[in-house]
Amino acid sequence: MLDSLASLAFGFTVALQPQNLFYCFLGVTMGTLVGILPGLGPTVTIALLLPVTFQLNPVAAIIMLSGICYGAMYGGSTTSILLNIPGEAASVVTCLDGYQMARQGRGGPALGISAFGSFIAGTISLFGLVFLAPTLAEFGLRFGPPEYFALMVMGLTVVAYLARRSMAKALVMTVFGIILGCIGLDPMTATPRFTFGSLELADGISLPAMVMGLFGIAEVLENLGVRTKVQVFSGKIKELLPNREDWRRSAGPIGRGSLLGFFLGIVPGVGAIVPQFVSYALEKKLSAYPERFGTGEIEGVAGPEACNNAAMGGTFIPLLSLGIPSSATTAVLLGALMIYGLTPGPLLIKNSPDLFWGVIASMYIGNVLLLILNLPLIPLWISFLKIPYTYLASFIILFCLIGAYSLNNNTVDIFVAILFSLFGLLLKRFDFEPAPLVLAFVLGPMLETNLRRSLILSDGGFRIFLERPISAAFILLALAALAAPLLSKVRPGYGLSEED
Repeated sequence: MLDSLASLAFGFTVALQPQNLFYCFLGVTMGTLVGILPGLGPTVTIALLLPVTFQLNPVAAIIMLSGICYGAMYGGSTTSILLNIPGEAASVVTCLDGYQMARQGRGGPALGISAFGSFIAGTISLFGLVFLAPTLAEFGLRFGPPEYFALMVMGLTVVAYLARRSMAKALVMTVFGIILGCIGLDPMTATPRFTFGSLELADGISLPAMVMGLFGIAEVLENLGVRTKVQVFSGKIKELLPNREDWRRSAGPIGRGSLLGFFLGIVPGVGAIVPQFVSYALEKKLSAYPERFGTGEIEGVAGPEACNNAAMGGTFIPLLSLGIPSSATTAVLLGALMIYGLTPGPLLIKNSPDLFWGVIASMYIGNVLLLILNLPLIPLWISFLKIPYTYLASFIILFCLIGAYSLNNNTVDIFVAILFSLFGLLLKRFDFEPAPLVLAFVLGPMLETNLRRSLILSDGGFRIFLERPISAAFILLALAALAAPLLSKVRPGYGLSEED
């Protein structure tokens, strides 16, 4: 424990350097903005900003990109409460009671408890990161190729199991993502595969271009197709500080939501959206007046908002300690770390302690900045929401296409973004989720490499995955996730969102 606290102190010396502090501020500010604007989201924003960060120190770059992740959790609640539209997918539950509170003239306390609850949850998740991430990294040092392969199989299976729609469709997307990840050079023999003689495809499909098409342009085009005129809440926002009764009713939900979100966020494939539904259901079950939920109960805002912020902190544990992303957003972050020449996993703490501990410390600083920024700047965020969406949509599409091109200065990436935007529209039309595709696309090459290394170690035998206890446990968990729907006709209908 003392070693972890000493390392955290070292992290604060890194995070408080003027350059890193500036990029932390920039990241959380942009995160709040993209969380407020419907249709953009942190996944697209991180992919969009990747080319810009190539000139930065990797520590400053990851601090900024991480700030976008948890900053979007704060921003999403503002849109949910004032417009009844989740600016960020992980704030969808906040609409149920937050908007009703705003209509009753209590939009200020709803925004206030959301900000304070998010800060408390962020603080709890920070200490969880400090103590659990190094422990998990030490455990990860026992992993060989069979264990990593089994862990990735389990993660992808859990993603499919928690799919918001059909598990079968999620598995189809997972398989398709793995196939797309095979495009390019063979990782072990450098032989071109599925390139059809194209030199542009020798390096594979650009992850940022794919993400900008699937989550950015496709989302904007869909919103333009079905969007009706949205009325921004025009009432006066007052009494932003919750009163004593609000705190009395919210203390329990914030504490429970923080712990629940953090531990669920650690599980590969859960992300930040599933925990908020669990938190809302838990608070409704524990309430003496469950029938009031959905009519403006502050517990319905405090619990889920704390939960999704804590879950976002939890997703960084498997990302940094094992190199396993838990959502589409952390998958893009994993890609960013690889582009910077860093390898997330058990050795990251030893090889790059300034990055590991600097990012964790910056998350606390970022949460303080968000608490200071969000409440006073609410009128500014409301003014952004009054901009006609057709104008915003034009700029979002333009920036996505510019971002796709600037990554490699290659016009092919523009066509990749456009192609995947059309593909994304088809997926939405037929109720397929693109998030499992992106996760499988990122993990696919590592999955294949570890499978082949395992088979080399075992002279081609698959028994190696069952002979080693850790890999056998992961395989059994994956099989259990696949078999669970067959054992029960009823399962939760909530799962990983496209933008988490």
